[in-house]
Amino acid sequence: MLSKWLVLSLGVIATSAAAPNAPATAAQADIAAIESTLDVPQLMKENRLPGMSVAVVRGFRIAWAKGYGSTEPGGGRPVTPRTLLLAGSISKPVTALGALLLVESGKLSLDEDVNVRLKSWRVPANSYDAHEKVTLARLLSHTAGFTGGEFFPGYTVGEPVPTLVQVLDGQVPARNPPVRLGAIPGSKWQYSGDGYLVVQQLMMDASGESFPRLMRALVFDPLAMRSSTFEQPLPNGPDTLASPGTLAGGATVPGRWHIQPEMAAGGLWTTPSDLARLAIAVARAYKDD
Repeated sequence: MLSKWLVLSLGVIATSAAAPNAPATAAQADIAAIESTLDVPQLMKENRLPGMSVAVVRGFRIAWAKGYGSTEPGGGRPVTPRTLLLAGSISKPVTALGALLLVESGKLSLDEDVNVRLKSWRVPANSYDAHEKVTLARLLSHTAGFTGGEFFPGYTVGEPVPTLVQVLDGQVPARNPPVRLGAIPGSKWQYSGDGYLVVQQLMMDASGESFPRLMRALVFDPLAMRSSTFEQPLPNGPDTLASPGTLAGGATVPGRWHIQPEMAAGGLWTTPSDLARLAIAVARAYKDD
């Protein structure tokens, strides 16, 4: 059963994409109740966040959205509901929805060997997949046997950025080890960003589209998520709404943010209001099923 309140928030620890006008806020009493529960100033202080953006869902609608603090340490622009933030690993469930829509359309299958439809890169065979294969269902559920890629730091603006295939193979200028199986597919759960890079390549190969364009057509446009994008780097225009990233020590990221070719695992630019729209759509689909 759905809880009465669903709160979605993003801290200013990296940057994000473009957003529409925030919906009208609910009564000030509602805002005060959520702010008291979250203790936003303390939350920002504990996590060294210069700013934060919050959207609240109530009764299958966005009740209110609000920004707190500034986009970077020491002031700068205030955070608003339109400020774009890099969503990090929240990118994964958004990617999963896109992949499932490709399954629904018949372009992908949950249970077949992904090498059947991979074209630009294939999962290299080793002893782990002698009897069990990597499938989309296992990739989405972190049970495919990939054991790496918990965090992708991205690439500084101005330095060479690898292609996804170079990342998958661990080839220069990529700085990660090759994406390879480290366990028998289906044998255990292990959180893996590497697996979602395989999903990204699989979706592109199956559709013939770039990942940002594909996700816009599958998810963002149908759900009116106008402030969301997987484009890396951000194009001119949306980048003016994006918050600079903030390092753990409090300094602003050189070049304002890093570029993430590992889009499906952590490259989503969005706003809490857009994530709320997605959450509402999923909740409604579940309720109406």
